[in-house]
Amino acid sequence: MNDAQQRRVAALEQLFTEISCTRMQHVPVQNPAVRVQAIGFVPDTEPTDMLLGVLVTPWFMNLVRLPSRVSSAADHLLAIGKKARRTVGHESFEFIGACEPGLGAFEVCSLFSPMFEFANHAAAADTANEILNLLRTPAKPVAVPPQPLPNRRGFLFGRSIEPTRVQA
Repeated sequence: MNDAQQRRVAALEQLFTEISCTRMQHVPVQNPAVRVQAIGFVPDTEPTDMLLGVLVTPWFMNLVRLPSRVSSAADHLLAIGKKARRTVGHESFEFIGACEPGLGAFEVCSLFSPMFEFANHAAAADTANEILNLLRTPAKPVAVPPQPLPNRRGFLFGRSIEPTRVQA
């Protein structure tokens, strides 16, 4: 990532750290063993001006699509509250549009909420990294067993498929 992209990810992390200490401070869905961290953000494949990673907070873990600049990708982003399926790696997820003052518009897909099943922050971060590894690993092709070929007469005269014999 370049410096501007790193600053965007740092701004996302800083914003949600602030939200954790203000708006979410006394909300009982927070896991005190988990802290805010932006994990594995890299430029997305399509569109390339988007960054994709996981945001871990004490109250949720989300896949996040974040424009690399506040004003970029406006036509690629969902409106606040609108939903759409997005392809990430070899999977498809439902994202929802969001916006925060100072950060601008972005899209999120909930992975975990609340976060009480994580004993500590390391477990949450390991899970986020493993999710990203799975999504960024190319899908293995599915092996399809070979089908028997029809013999020529069966094919030409509309008979059922029969395996052809090899003569010695």
